[in-house]
Amino acid sequence: MTKELEKEKRKVAMTDEERKSGSETPASTAAPPGKVVPPATGKPVPPKGSAAPKESPGPKGSAAKKSGAAPKSAPAKKPAAGSKRRWKSKVLAGGLAAVALFGGGTFLGTTLPDPATSDAYVQLASEKSSVEQDLENSRVSFRKLDEKYADLQGTLKARDDDATARESAVAGAEKKVAEAEAAVKKREEAVAGAEAVKAKNTFGDGTRTVGRDIEPGSYIPTADVGSSCYWAILTTGTNGSDIVDNDLPGGGRPSVTLSEGQDFKSSRCGSWTKQ
Repeated sequence: MTKELEKEKRKVAMTDEERKSGSETPASTAAPPGKVVPPATGKPVPPKGSAAPKESPGPKGSAAKKSGAAPKSAPAKKPAAGSKRRWKSKVLAGGLAAVALFGGGTFLGTTLPDPATSDAYVQLASEKSSVEQDLENSRVSFRKLDEKYADLQGTLKARDDDATARESAVAGAEKKVAEAEAAVKKREEAVAGAEAVKAKNTFGDGTRTVGRDIEPGSYIPTADVGSSCYWAILTTGTNGSDIVDNDLPGGGRPSVTLSEGQDFKSSRCGSWTKQ
């Protein structure tokens, strides 16, 4: 790269020399003493001290004088060769500067130390690797915890389902128990009513009026009677003088049928109950 820069500098120096030599007049074209080199117009220049030759007037009646038109302007001068060379020199200098900058950057890039080999870079890389490893370990731990959480959720769901099923079974059993209790209560009430009716229609020795004290119907002793048992059916309001029927059974379980308007008298026969 340094050799290329030197070559470019030499080219620039040669270009500057050519530009300087071109601006000077060559020795071969210098005017001899007492003479003046004619200008670019090609007209001779008189020596110093001599009068300049007069120009011959144009022919009379020329179109210029008759029309009074102004003389034609001189053609525009072409840019000098020196200005072109200076422009080329500037372009070349800019290119050389760009090449120098590029070469300098390449040189610096090849000569500067690699930052990846520095102690700070190595330490940061080690810390980065440690942090990445910790992050991966955290992710693994999180996945394990997530799996455990999913298992626990599944277990809890199974337990909830089992508890729901048990609650449903308990509710069904409670319903059946309630129904059974209602049936038992109903039977108890029926038994209690029957017992109440039975108790009402169960009586012992004495005289009772049918329709007021006892219900009409058939009655029998609750147990076998003895030989001293006596019973009588009397007409109500006769104070026992009007006997409808009576008996001394002497044993067994006699049966009597009672109607309203009658009284029933029992002596030493035990308890009577309605059939």
